[in-house]
Amino acid sequence: MPTAARTPLRLLPLLLAALLLTGVFAPPPAHAADEDVTWTVRTAPNSFGEDRSSYSYSVNPGGHVEDAMVVANRGGKPLTLTVYAADGFTTDTGSLDLLAAGKKSVGVGAWLRADTTKLTVRPGKTAEIPFTVSVPREATPGDYVGGLLTSLKQPDDAEGINVDRRLGIKVKLRVSGALKPALTIEDAHVSYDGTADPFARGDATLTYTVHNTGNAAVAARQTAGLTGPFGWFTAHVRKPKDTPELLPGERWKVTVPATGVTPSFALTAKITLTPLLTDASGSTTPLPPVKATAHGTAIPWTLLVLALALVACAVAALRLRRHRKRGEEARVREAVARELRERGEKVG
Repeated sequence: MPTAARTPLRLLPLLLAALLLTGVFAPPPAHAADEDVTWTVRTAPNSFGEDRSSYSYSVNPGGHVEDAMVVANRGGKPLTLTVYAADGFTTDTGSLDLLAAGKKSVGVGAWLRADTTKLTVRPGKTAEIPFTVSVPREATPGDYVGGLLTSLKQPDDAEGINVDRRLGIKVKLRVSGALKPALTIEDAHVSYDGTADPFARGDATLTYTVHNTGNAAVAARQTAGLTGPFGWFTAHVRKPKDTPELLPGERWKVTVPATGVTPSFALTAKITLTPLLTDASGSTTPLPPVKATAHGTAIPWTLLVLALALVACAVAALRLRRHRKRGEEARVREAVARELRERGEKVG
């Protein structure tokens, strides 16, 4: 990931426009989000399309595609930029980011080669950067995401660091072959947080991890429910948001709060994911749902303490009653025995 960031790098649905300390993206067309970013980038019009928001290809293993990116200098001085490609990844906020220049890429970032690594554009002019994406013969079928970036490093005297400002365009590549989209639910757990009121309901938290174990980029629609034993005592569970599109191998942690949870000793959570697969045309198809169950405990400790105290009081009262009863019986026996002795002495 990039080091030194003002705001996170994001790939917008349109052109990626990034201002890096890790970077800021600004949508096209004319101006960037920061006054220091004096250039824009766009896809070159060609047989792939005239007005594309990003690059998207389907390539056989061992095949290649050729395309180009157009850079426009909107400033008043000549601009010299570094050009490179990088793999993409999903951040903790759900946005798509690109590896920094020093990080090793193994997919798009390794397979995309621009015709130049340095580019100088005169003020008010544009320049085209041809590039080739060459897929290795041994490449695994499935989805790969990265980007083609232009970078300008400048010193920031106020911050005392070098600022790397980047503008780029997303590259999505599908290597032909058997597409096997798959999601799994891992590490599902339910934790209960009760209250001091023995008759009140508490809160609970459901946590789990969505893991993309297939070879396709997949998002997921999520639902979750929480009940007590035998499906009783249904709690109110906040509907979890859809996951971002996860790349193959990526994980996404989910936390779902629940309220109105009855402390019924045992809790059961049911989780359902509906994977959403997007094809090259942008059409989304729901896949068969994935389900998982998690268990937890919801023990009413305050009520248990009160119940134990009542039981202890009842046992103590019973023992006291028995003790008093035995004492009275002993006194009666002693009185009877004394009476019999007195009568015997009179007769004698």
